[in-house]
Amino acid sequence: MPQLSTAEVAHLASLARIQLSDAELESLAGQLDDIIGFVATVGEIASDDVPPMSHPLPLVNVTREDVVRPSLSRVDALSGAPDVQADRFAVPRILDQE
Repeated sequence: MPQLSTAEVAHLASLARIQLSDAELESLAGQLDDIIGFVATVGEIASDDVPPMSHPLPLVNVTREDVVRPSLSRVDALSGAPDVQADRFAVPRILDQE
């Protein structure tokens, strides 16, 4: 299992332009070491008979044909509107700008 030193973590922090205290460097060195160990464990488990995947369940896009179907005419759609201006729905102004 790899061992990250606090100097290596400090170098990574400087590359990322993150200022860390000595206590944070010490804590992160241990945590990053654990993460590297976990990733190494996953690498040991993966084998050639397990295909790489991004999701454990098969995903299929659910789409339908884009078919033009009959719909409301402009007159029918605007017939129930409380206010109509220039063949469009008129709504109250919410901003003060012209």
